[in-house]
Amino acid sequence: MIDDPAGAAAPNAPKRRLGALHATLLALGMIMTTDTLKTAPVVARSLGVWHFYATWALGGLISMVGALCYAEMATAFPDPGGDYAFLTRAYGRRIGWLFAWSRFSIMHTGWIALMAFMFADYAGDLLRLTSAGRTLFALATVAALMGLNLMHVRRGFLTQAALVGLVTLGFAAVAAAAVKLGLSGQLPAATHAPGAPPSLGKFTVALIYIFLAYGGWSDAATLSAEVRSGRRGMLTAIMGSLAALMAIYLALNAAMMIGLGPDALAASSAPAADLMGRAFGPAGKALIVAVVGVSAVASINSTLIVGARTTFAAARDTPLLHRIGRWHPTREVPAHAVLVEGGFAMALVLAGAMAPSGFNAMVDYMTPVYWFFVTLSMGALIILRRRHPEASRHLRTPLFPLFPAAFAAVSLYMFGASLFELGAGALWGAGVMAVGAGLAPFLRGPRSAAAAAQ
Repeated sequence: MIDDPAGAAAPNAPKRRLGALHATLLALGMIMTTDTLKTAPVVARSLGVWHFYATWALGGLISMVGALCYAEMATAFPDPGGDYAFLTRAYGRRIGWLFAWSRFSIMHTGWIALMAFMFADYAGDLLRLTSAGRTLFALATVAALMGLNLMHVRRGFLTQAALVGLVTLGFAAVAAAAVKLGLSGQLPAATHAPGAPPSLGKFTVALIYIFLAYGGWSDAATLSAEVRSGRRGMLTAIMGSLAALMAIYLALNAAMMIGLGPDALAASSAPAADLMGRAFGPAGKALIVAVVGVSAVASINSTLIVGARTTFAAARDTPLLHRIGRWHPTREVPAHAVLVEGGFAMALVLAGAMAPSGFNAMVDYMTPVYWFFVTLSMGALIILRRRHPEASRHLRTPLFPLFPAAFAAVSLYMFGASLFELGAGALWGAGVMAVGAGLAPFLRGPRSAAAAAQ
């Protein structure tokens, strides 16, 4: 549908069935995960109590600027491919293909593997699983959610809405643990001195992990062809989900910082479990494992929903991959795309299992590639505003072109910093992206009808 800015539904395409509230819940599920429970200790080690809360708020506000830019493109050019459609229109088919390849092989499948590792780590501690047992647990989680998303579009969407509600209740329980400790006088001594400002490198690492926790807002653009009210629905979904998430994250991190204290938070590998155990005993620890499990399932489920749609959109425009670019007429899902997306994620689980920490390996693997394409997407907004003035823009980015240019500068900095500040996995991610660039001339083949109509 790259050639159809109006986003009219075609037989081999999704239908507009999502209301604004349901789209918001889906978008929130794409962003909100318990990876913030792993992120909080890294941020605490990097910043101490120096503007700990302000930096979390800053990450949310900067993310909102980027989200506004995506919302404009999503309403002007609705397409299940999301960023793929924007980048193809702005830069051409090769960049579009490179993005689709990178989202398939690095960003989305890497995120699925990351969340599967996180779930397996928490469950493994509770069930006393061996390393091999945790890997099998992670693989089984991905396989089960693949099966769910192959059933029917309603199953995936309704499951996602329910899971988001459960995760929110779980986060509320963590905040309640800090309140309970406070009422019983068991809080650690408060630390009021902010300490010395961190180095630029440590502040950058903190931002990398904070942006990881807020990441996923760009994925909401893939719902643009399925939301009934284009302008209101997409604006509510993207901005509403980010505003809710910022409030949730600030409350959650405040609970962990106050309930554990800065030193214990920085040293903890499972801060929410430590806090819940201190407040509620073994039952509290078991509850947080359940919350992590539900969150991981919600995140993997939403990423399969989004990732399969991008893969479907790119395969639809690539003759040699036309089988993957089919929309199942009765289940109303991109079934083949779900299969290849989940299969590659399982391969990354096996690869990550060989690293000391599969979670950290996936963070390194994804981050530079993610920021590279966010930079290009901000440029795409400027290009598309000038190249397609006739497009119906019910939503316009304020302070144009300052907002997209400023966010592009932030993204470019984060791209360079992540290459130097993260581990060898960052170079592996860049290498896999380079493989996609090499494959482009062989897979594109003749120009697709959609590309020819641009």
